Amino acid sequence: MKHSRRNGAEELDPTQPLVATGNLGRRHLVSRTVQSLAVAAAVAAVAVLVIVIWAVVSHGAKAINWTFITSGYPQGVGPYLVGTAEIVAIATLMATPVGVLIALFLSEYAGRRWTRPVQLVLDVMNGLPSIIIAVFVFILLVAGKGQSGMKAAVALAIIEVPLIARGTQEVLNLVPSHQREAADALGVARWRSILSIILPAAAGGIVTATLLSVARAAGETAPVLLIDSLAKGDKVVLNPFEEIPNVPVRIFQLSEEASPEGFTEAWGLSLILIVIILALGLGSRALLNRSKRKMSR
Repeated sequence: MKHSRRNGAEELDPTQPLVATGNLGRRHLVSRTVQSLAVAAAVAAVAVLVIVIWAVVSHGAKAINWTFITSGYPQGVGPYLVGTAEIVAIATLMATPVGVLIALFLSEYAGRRWTRPVQLVLDVMNGLPSIIIAVFVFILLVAGKGQSGMKAAVALAIIEVPLIARGTQEVLNLVPSHQREAADALGVARWRSILSIILPAAAGGIVTATLLSVARAAGETAPVLLIDSLAKGDKVVLNPFEEIPNVPVRIFQLSEEASPEGFTEAWGLSLILIVIILALGLGSRALLNRSKRKMSR
């Protein structure tokens, strides 16, 4: 497209054919460079994950057997696995209702005036280092009062809430608006349409967000290290108001011991923990894809 000049300024002439400016080659070069950098970054990230998993599997596989998984200290790590499952389950039971209610408020009731501040608070909470949350709960509940699994669960619940809330909010926003409009047209109360239409449609996504938060909480070390680290691990503890043995604390303790057997046990526990986290992550992704396909029909 040719340019014409009028009063010293260039103007486009729409009647003239397009003419290459000479920048096309440079743009293609920049595009290919950026694409290559992006691919290299993705490959590097996957390579680091593969190296970590390979190291854990190669060192920890030799420690895994039925006795190791089911027995108590010092032969096995059964009480630690049960303790971690108990603490994370309690934390999830506390965090899930709060996170879902926050998401419902943001997607169904809050206007722009409230949505952005609440989302900002959730994002800040999600970005807080777990050690800060652990210190907060330690000062609030543990200092001068003693440790317990329930108090560790409170810290993990604080970590889980923003993950569940933000994930659930995204899924609720995917629910087709015509379902809400149909309920309003029929005169259905808002709370009833939420319970009977919106939540069932988004159930798969809510479960996905919850599983992702469980995977995050299961591997957290700082909260349990400060709040629930004195249990011996020789027996299963089901009372949440007592000190409960757990996997992250045991791995930390073994890493501090100058013992080859202890290192092998730590690698074995790490392998079990990674398998659990990978299973939760892959399962949550599968549920999310299924939920998206269901809502897009």
